[in-house]
Amino acid sequence: MKRLFLAATMLAATLTPLAAARADSPQHLVDSSTLALESLMEGPPGHQAQDFLRKARAVVICPDIFRAGFMIGGEGGGCVMVARAAGGSWSAPAFYSMGSGSFGLQIGVQSAKVLMLVMTEGGLNALLNSQFKIGADAGLTIATLGAGVNGSMSTALNADILTLSKTEGLYGGISLAGSVFSNDSGMEQSYYGNADDARDIVINMKASNPGANPLRAMLTKFGG
Repeated sequence: MKRLFLAATMLAATLTPLAAARADSPQHLVDSSTLALESLMEGPPGHQAQDFLRKARAVVICPDIFRAGFMIGGEGGGCVMVARAAGGSWSAPAFYSMGSGSFGLQIGVQSAKVLMLVMTEGGLNALLNSQFKIGADAGLTIATLGAGVNGSMSTALNADILTLSKTEGLYGGISLAGSVFSNDSGMEQSYYGNADDARDIVINMKASNPGANPLRAMLTKFGG
């Protein structure tokens, strides 16, 4: 048990700075999100997600949500949000971070690619808040795609937000419940130079950067 604890601690210490370094670079986060989207769309769960993506109002992609813990666990990572315009094109990305803390009998390290399909205006408006705690809003329905749909297909069809994830590590899965989703205005200013806020980027489409074109093209490929 002692050896396992030491191994998990050393691995966490090694990976945490790497996760932070990735989150510090806006273009690296956009590029990683493009690759993560392609990866998440592969396989049967991805085929199901493609059907929902074609109807989605917006998407959130978190290419590397890192989690580690022994008795006290925590998770975090950078994310991008892209919304669909009335004509079907996709906006430039707004930047977010996701983080949480949890207590429990845990040991291990995990890296997860996470996709949130935002199906309704209510779901999009909730995520556009400066800070949104996932699962805390009783008025929103969140369902999980993957090894079957969490609840039932009818739940998925009526959900405000659908989630899909791929994980690596010693945990069996990842739960977003309780995670805080926060806008990163500093990263947006760094990437665009004159971005006002996330709503102006993804709804009013007042910001652009050619570095985001491959991500927008990938969304068009899978989501129309």
